[in-house]
Amino acid sequence: MLWNNTLKDYQHYLKIERGLSKNSIDSYSNDIKKLIQFIEANSYNYNPKNINNETIQQFIYEASKVINARSQARLISGLRNFFDYLMFEEYRDNNPTDLLESPKIGRKLPDTLSEEDIDKIIAQIDLSKPEGERNRAMFETLYSCGLRVSEMINLKISDLFFDESFIRVLGKGNKQRFVPINTYTIKLITIYKDLVRTKIKVQKGFEDNLFLNRRGKVISRNMVFMILKDLVIKAGIDKNVSPHTLRHSFATHLLENGADLRSIQQMLGHESITTTEIYMHLDKSHLKGVVEKFHPRKNS
Repeated sequence: MLWNNTLKDYQHYLKIERGLSKNSIDSYSNDIKKLIQFIEANSYNYNPKNINNETIQQFIYEASKVINARSQARLISGLRNFFDYLMFEEYRDNNPTDLLESPKIGRKLPDTLSEEDIDKIIAQIDLSKPEGERNRAMFETLYSCGLRVSEMINLKISDLFFDESFIRVLGKGNKQRFVPINTYTIKLITIYKDLVRTKIKVQKGFEDNLFLNRRGKVISRNMVFMILKDLVIKAGIDKNVSPHTLRHSFATHLLENGADLRSIQQMLGHESITTTEIYMHLDKSHLKGVVEKFHPRKNS
C-alpha cells in the first residue's frame, strides 16, 4: 500500500464524502505529506497499513522542535483523521495516533475590531475607482453578515434574496444556510452589481459570481487579504487584521448588543454551540448589565 496512492484516495474521500473545501483538503493533505517526508528521510520501511504508534510519536517529537503547541495539536488532529479514514475503509484495525496526547494550548480568543476601527478601514476605500465600490460592498458583506472569506467570494447573484433581506451561503461541508442582510449592505451590493459589475467583461463560467476581478473572474482569497491589509495600514490600525477578523467582530458586536448565542451560531454556520462560545469574552460591565436587565430578581 503506497503512501501517495493512499493520499490521493483520502483527498477524494474528503472532497466527495465529506464535501470539504480545497483549502481544507490541502491542509489535511499537508499533514500526511509531512509524515511521508519524515519516513523517507529516515529510510523507514513503513506504509499506511503497518506504521506503528512509536514511529508516529517520533515524528511528532521531531515536529515539536520547529512548530508551536497549537500547530502540533493541529498536526496530531490531521493524522488522527487520516488513520480514522483507513480504519473506516478497513485498511487498518487500529489507529496509531490513539495514544498520542495533544499539547494543552488553551482557548485562543479571536482578534476583534471596534466599530470605530471598522469605520476607519472602510473609509480608506477609494470610491473614485471602479473597484472601490466592489471593495466596499465586499467588506461590508463580511462584517454585516459574518461570512468566511471563502463564502463571500463564492457568493452568487442567484444567492441574493434582497426582497426577503437574506442571502444564501454555501458554508463548510457544502452546508447551505440563509443569513440576514441589512438594508445598508443591500444598497452597497446593488450599487456595485448594477453600476460597476455590468461594465466588466465577464468570463465564461463566472456569469453568476457576484464579486469579480478586473479580468471578469471571481476575485481570489489572496486578493481580498491584500486589499484589506492595505486598508488597515492606511487607517493606521496596529492590529493583525484579516477578513476573518471582520467575522469575529460581527459575532462580538452582536453579543455586546444583546443577541443570543444560538442565533449567532446559526448565522455563523457553526455546527456546535461550543464553537460559538469562544465569543463569550465580553467585559464584566456588559455581563453585569445583562443580569440587571434580564434576571427576574433584578428589582428585588
